[in-house]
Amino acid sequence: MIKIGIVGGTGYTGAELLRLLARHPHARIEVLTSRKEAGLRADRLFPQLRGHCELPFEAPDPARLAACDAVFFATPHGTAMQMAPALVDAGVRVIDLSADFRLADAAEFQRWYGLEHTCPELLAEAVYGLPEVNRAQIAKARLVANPGCYPTSVQLGFLPLLEAGVIHADGMIADCKSGVSGAGRELKIGSLYCEAGDSFKAYGVPGHRHGPEIAQGLRRMTAERVGVTFVPHLVPMIRGIHSTLYARLRDPAADLQALFERRFAGEAFVDVMPAGEHPETRSVRASNVCRLAVHRSPDGTQAIVLSVIDNLVKGASGQAVQNFNLMFGFDEALALDAPPLAP
Repeated sequence: MIKIGIVGGTGYTGAELLRLLARHPHARIEVLTSRKEAGLRADRLFPQLRGHCELPFEAPDPARLAACDAVFFATPHGTAMQMAPALVDAGVRVIDLSADFRLADAAEFQRWYGLEHTCPELLAEAVYGLPEVNRAQIAKARLVANPGCYPTSVQLGFLPLLEAGVIHADGMIADCKSGVSGAGRELKIGSLYCEAGDSFKAYGVPGHRHGPEIAQGLRRMTAERVGVTFVPHLVPMIRGIHSTLYARLRDPAADLQALFERRFAGEAFVDVMPAGEHPETRSVRASNVCRLAVHRSPDGTQAIVLSVIDNLVKGASGQAVQNFNLMFGFDEALALDAPPLAP
């Protein structure tokens, strides 16, 4: 049985980790931390976990965490980089759901997150946890940087096109929409139901912190110069991301459907829909699936990819469990194979 620690278990991603790991036959949560909620049982804070997790929250104790086999950080940015070095040195496998280890350049991290990186020496070792790209490296990693939600949706959608070289890489567009849970569980005016309901807006247009993560991932898929315009939007739903991706085709005759089907054949958590289909966010709710459909513009010059995920699962905690399975040699789909919820 793999002993698990979860640092910062009171947010939406922490609750999802608890829900998913409750079904994992080889994982046992030993430590669940929260300074604010220390002493409170998880199933009191999250009633949906009654009968599945009676563990109380406790203040973070480095010794207790170092006795675990794996530690997940479901914390605000800046926490994992303070604690991860000691855990890695102690032989603990670390999966960080924050952005602390996603960007390879410490200066870039400081620019976008406003924090000086405290352990830049670990950035070179951290493996970016997109299994469909880095599966072999994840399996051997001591430290995995779990991707962001928007970057997961965008990178999987552009991946076959960039790898095959069928698009111009310098003019890609990612037009993305997210539900309000993407803003986290903190009290924020813009996330209140009366503020987000019955409305639709873009944000972060001059620059969003997921932009450099997206660009970094896309650059690793091609030798070409990459240029991508990323615009996120907030939509009045709880879960889900819908990314509409555009790129100019080099060869208008390229068989895009066959390209996507070949690239993702055998991938447990990427579903390429039949030609002409349009995926919906509700079709992946509470699942670890990225559902894709590829189209071309009426004039045949543009590839248009529709990519949907649940931002809390494939966009966060589900992908973290997928990475955990790879790191410990389990079936990649373990505890993640339940079908999506509907309606």
